[in-house]
Amino acid sequence: MSVSHTSWTARFLAVVWYEILWNIRKKKFLGMLVVAFAFTTLALALGHIANAFGGPAVEPNPNFVIDSNVGLGGFVFFLFAIVTAMNTISAEFESGTIVPLLAKPISRTTVFFGKLFAAFLTLLTTYCFLMVYMTIGGFVVYGPQNNLHLVPLSLLGALFSTLIWISIVLLFGTLFRSSLIAALGTFGIFLGTTIIGQIIALVAGQGWILTYIPGSGNTGSVGGPPDSGTAVSTGTDSIGPNLINYVLHSSWEVTYYKMNIGGITPGGNPQITWTPLYSEPFSTVILTSIAVALVYFIVFIAISWYLFRRAQIIE
Repeated sequence: MSVSHTSWTARFLAVVWYEILWNIRKKKFLGMLVVAFAFTTLALALGHIANAFGGPAVEPNPNFVIDSNVGLGGFVFFLFAIVTAMNTISAEFESGTIVPLLAKPISRTTVFFGKLFAAFLTLLTTYCFLMVYMTIGGFVVYGPQNNLHLVPLSLLGALFSTLIWISIVLLFGTLFRSSLIAALGTFGIFLGTTIIGQIIALVAGQGWILTYIPGSGNTGSVGGPPDSGTAVSTGTDSIGPNLINYVLHSSWEVTYYKMNIGGITPGGNPQITWTPLYSEPFSTVILTSIAVALVYFIVFIAISWYLFRRAQIIE
């Protein structure tokens, strides 16, 4: 038992190391760090850029770091998932390297999960770099920061949010064995949940549907309608900020509204009113989003693993 366990561990780590070396050789890891650095720098410099073009002066903001979600958002989660996983499985089929890889005394299950774990390590390293850089940058640009002990919750939420998109990328890549289709298919889902879903939520009042699909989710409000209250997103992309807000405001009650567009006022603006639909505790919002993230990740990864095991290899 001990010899067998050690042997499996060695094979698994060999796959992980193979994948990490491939990422380094193809400059994937370096590219992710560069993109992460660029997005975070932009988030830090945005206030000064606006000020240079006549915007308000940059004031000290002790909550900048915890409010910024480490400079990450729905599009960045999607982008990093594409970069991390679009070539993980499909590129092996496209280049033909899947043949010598599977010819080695390693099971397909070990190969699949070794590659998945390598993608996770790459993502974790990138997000840790972001967390440290954003924390230091926030202190330099906006002064001393509050509640920095909660920043790891942003890291945890970012991993949850991105792993869902990674599982979707892997599903498309394993099913079609094409990196291009893996990227385009995931992009289509991202657009659908982000743009079309939000229109349905606001106008039709059916935003509860968005709570159960990956992405930005439904939008609720605390302390009043969306135009005056504090916005709260129920989606899997907002797990990190919601975890932080729950620690700080555990008693929040989130209310969801339907937007009603009336006639146009003499000034030319349409009259907008808000109809409350229902409310729920903030804890329910967070638990639901985490459960949705886990279910999607497990289901999509299980399907991808099954397809990879059943894939026919043609030399």
